[in-house]
Amino acid sequence: MSTDTLVFLGPPGSGKGTHAAMLAKDRGFVQVSVGELLRREVERGSELGLQVREIMNTGALVPDQVVLQVVRRALDGLRGRKIILDGFPRSVAQARMLDGLLEEFRRRVDLALFFALEDRQVIERISGRRVDPETGKIYHVVWNPPPPGVKTVQRDDDREDVVRQRLRIYHEITEPVAAYYRKSGRLVEIDASGGVEHVYSMVLRVIDQA
Repeated sequence: MSTDTLVFLGPPGSGKGTHAAMLAKDRGFVQVSVGELLRREVERGSELGLQVREIMNTGALVPDQVVLQVVRRALDGLRGRKIILDGFPRSVAQARMLDGLLEEFRRRVDLALFFALEDRQVIERISGRRVDPETGKIYHVVWNPPPPGVKTVQRDDDREDVVRQRLRIYHEITEPVAAYYRKSGRLVEIDASGGVEHVYSMVLRVIDQA
């Protein structure tokens, strides 16, 4: 099976972005992080960015057409490259839209990896995250606290109340995407509760056996 186009699924905080970045470094994939693409729009301060910021700060999903617009722009610059779609699709409707969009670029989703993680672990992981606004480096108040003298902030979408709202939306809207890919035999589930290296070893095994 070809593995030129991957989708990483799972609840927020399950490690999708971390493992996508590691796979990109080791195996030549390009990580297409939809969350990061949307945050860049926010940082630009454009009209679209202001709209996205308001939506993201409440934990709600960004409208499909907005997401599709930034994904199409990214794919257009990645023709012929191996890619990992990180954080997209977030609904069955988006998954169907993605199938159509990929056809325009003569691609298809070859494999979808589902990173399974319990809600309590999601809340613990995300609500403890802190960001150094100077460098963008991410810390955690329990597992990786910032060095003395480094001032960090908590992103609005990492607050516990927002995380719980994100989880509610995830279970209602995003979790069914796994079933969508399972029906076509393209889904592999990975237990994301372990350490980074252990989970990554499972990711590599799945890719190598595909």
